[in-house]
Formats: sequence, C-alpha cells, structure tokens
Amino acid sequence: MAEYEKIIKEKRLPSVGQTVRSKKYGTLWRVMEKKEVWQNIDPDPKTKEPRMIPAIYLCYWKIQEEVMPGVGRMMGYLYTLYDNTFEQNWEIRS
Repeated sequence: MAEYEKIIKEKRLPSVGQTVRSKKYGTLWRVMEKKEVWQNIDPDPKTKEPRMIPAIYLCYWKIQEEVMPGVGRMMGYLYTLYDNTFEQNWEIRS
C-alpha cells in the first residue's frame, strides 16, 4: 500500500537485517521484523468514533557477542507519519 511505503520513505526507516544504534545508550540493535499495522488514535472529537492510522512496526534485537540472533533482549515500536521518534532515538549504522 502507498501509505506504508510513504511512512518508510519519509521516516527513513531501516530494512530487516540492518543495524541501528540507540542515540541514548549507544547500543547496537538489528532489525528482525517489519510489519504493516494499524495504530489506534484518539476517537473523533465530534462523533466519538474510534479511529486508526497506518503504522510500521519494527522489532529490534539487541546485538550481543556470543548470543544467537533472536535470543536475548528484543523490543518493538510503531512508527507513523505523525511522529519523529525513529529519528530522535535511532541512527542507521549499516
């Protein structure tokens, strides 16, 4: 879908297999999974109807010596067109 491609392009999200560095801690993480999902947002103020927007889910695995990929610490985040959390928190390394 064009909406998901737009999120990936505009937010410059990494691909599966790429390594990113946490700007806060300096730790290295590998992108293990990327999914197209929907994120709930605040209900419509007038109608109170629930709303959802497209988002990209990235799952990260913390790179550690002598630990097999996918074993150990993992975490995931949602990214939409309406936030800049990837750029604030991560730097693509490779």
